[in-house]
Amino acid sequence: MPTLGVPLCCQCGTHNKMGCKVVGPTVGFVCFVVTAVFEWPIGIIVYPFKHRKGRRIMNHPSNVVFPKVSDAIPF
Repeated sequence: MPTLGVPLCCQCGTHNKMGCKVVGPTVGFVCFVVTAVFEWPIGIIVYPFKHRKGRRIMNHPSNVVFPKVSDAIPF
């Protein structure tokens, strides 16, 4: 039977007591999705005119938002 729970992201090998992060990566993923919904369409519009700027806008959620939020929550 499939479970209908909340999907969780897990990052093992961290230096906390349990050796595994769950909350930080999960909240980071949610923030990534919310940011991507707004930034990817803008990046697609900008890309034909300014390739580098369009790529930077589209990479922002994965390169900046997810790591900062995930690292800010230690467990």
